Amino acid sequence: MIAERNKKLYSKGQYTWFLIVFIVPTFALFCLLTLYPMVRGVYTSFFDWTGTSSKMTFIGLDNYRKLFDDEIIPRTIQHDYFLVFWKVLLILLFATVFAVALTRLKLRESAFFRAVFFFPNMISVVVIGVLWRFIYNPNLGFLNSFLSLFTEKPVSIAWLGDSDLALAALVPPSVWAGIGFYMVLIMSGIMGISESLYESARIDGAGEWKQFTRLTIPLVWEQIKVSLLSIVMTTLNGSFLIVWLMTEGGPDNSTQVMGSYLYQVGFKQYQMGYATAIGVMILVLSLLTTVLLNRLLRRETHEW
Repeated sequence: MIAERNKKLYSKGQYTWFLIVFIVPTFALFCLLTLYPMVRGVYTSFFDWTGTSSKMTFIGLDNYRKLFDDEIIPRTIQHDYFLVFWKVLLILLFATVFAVALTRLKLRESAFFRAVFFFPNMISVVVIGVLWRFIYNPNLGFLNSFLSLFTEKPVSIAWLGDSDLALAALVPPSVWAGIGFYMVLIMSGIMGISESLYESARIDGAGEWKQFTRLTIPLVWEQIKVSLLSIVMTTLNGSFLIVWLMTEGGPDNSTQVMGSYLYQVGFKQYQMGYATAIGVMILVLSLLTTVLLNRLLRRETHEW
């Protein structure tokens, strides 16, 4: 409809130039910054290359065969999906609860709480990593100091130094850093719901819980779906940052994720060909996960 209306407003030549001016530069940037590096990465994955010299030896699919023989790869995939599960569950839970509370409860302090919850999104990931490393510090950290209030002896748990605890310890900072953005996204959907629908629901005898489950959730489902997919994609492709800042994949690879292992292999072991093969694996897993979730989350869209 919009395209047809634009065609009526502009002559054919003007419409063509309009498309060229606005689409071609954007498409060119997409090809330069996204498509070309992706294709180049796939190409490089067929070579043995250190990344520091111009010498590249073609080895075919050897890098991909190496993926199946590498004992660390299954652990990195498991760790990534562990973070995906807990981040999706906890971020969506807290973001939805906070969004409903700040829109439906009519709190006078709602603007203050919005700023507080959104604050972690305004600071650098580096700052978040340093802050939580201090919180987890076994000797001076806030967490052990707090737990010591309830014990006879001082608590000195090495949260990031224990291979059984380190991965789980990465969940709180990851969740804390992500709640605010998705809270605002869900709030935008809730604020777009007509108040008359809630009034009708109350007249029909629906309590707050039924209003939440039968009205709010269905009408903001698209925002929740977008949030879920975004959390999954940013975790699979970006969990490297918080992992590398806090544990560097240790101890004993207990927090190694696909992105951090790629960095270690490529920039510390100088196996750039193998590192790009890991990158291709991350791309394929991300695409497959997104397609699967899109199919599982497909449902009728509710409008008012």
